[in-house]
Amino acid sequence: MGDISIRESIRWLPDEASEPTSTIVLTSPEHRFVDLRILLDAKPSSGGKYPFSALDWGIAGTSSSTLREPTDAEPPGQQISHAQWRHWINSRTADVENAADEGDNFPQPDGSILEKGRMVNPATGRETNYEEVWRSATIEAVPCFPDGEAIVCVVLKLQHDEDDSSPLNRGMIVRLGQYCQAIVRKGEGDAGITVERLKWDGATEEWVKQVRIGDAEVPTDFATYFGTEATLDDDILVGGDVWRVVEKS
Repeated sequence: MGDISIRESIRWLPDEASEPTSTIVLTSPEHRFVDLRILLDAKPSSGGKYPFSALDWGIAGTSSSTLREPTDAEPPGQQISHAQWRHWINSRTADVENAADEGDNFPQPDGSILEKGRMVNPATGRETNYEEVWRSATIEAVPCFPDGEAIVCVVLKLQHDEDDSSPLNRGMIVRLGQYCQAIVRKGEGDAGITVERLKWDGATEEWVKQVRIGDAEVPTDFATYFGTEATLDDDILVGGDVWRVVEKS
C-alpha cells in the first residue's frame, strides 16, 4: 500500500522536542522512498524557487523493517519494528556507498509512531540519541489527466540500471496518492541537488508545486498528470536524461 509519513517533531536528547521543518516521507508499496525535509523559516525567491539553504535534508533509497522483541529496559508486549533506510541519493553527501540510517519504531496510543535512534546532529556534528514523532496520512487515489483513471503510486528512476555505480547522476520520483516528491543529484556539492514537492488540490483539480530547489529538469508532470499512460519499464527522455518507470499501482 505504501505510506505517507509526516513528521510532527524531532528531539535531540536531552533537548526538548521541536519541529523546524516540513518533513514528508513517501514510501512506495515496493519500499522505495523519497524523504524531503524543508526548513519552515525558508523563503522562496520572487520566482517561487527556494535556495538550497532551505533544504535541511533530502534522501532517496529503499527501506526495510523487521519486528523485534522488547529489551529488558522496554515495556513488555510492545510491537517494536527496527527500520533501516538505505540511501541511494543523499543531499548531504555524494558518498552513499555505505550510507544508511536506522531506528526503532514504537506505536503510540494516539496512532503516531515514536522513532528512536542515534545519528549525527547537524547542529553539533556529534552522534546523538534522537526521538522523532511521525504520523501517517491517508493515501488518496488521484485521477490523472485527461479524465484518466485514479492511480495510487508511480515511481520513476534516473540511472535505473542497478549495476551502474556512479552516484553523481541519479534521480528518483515517488508519486503516492496526493503527494509527489523528487530528488536528483547531478554532480558534487549543493549545486548538484534538485528537489521538488507537489500536492494535489482537489478544489482546483491541479497539482500545486509546494517546493522547488535546484535547476535539473524533473518529469514530475508526467508522474502526476500523465501517470496513467505509464507502464512498467517505460523510458521517458527529459533534458537528455532517461527516466524509467520502475513501479506503478
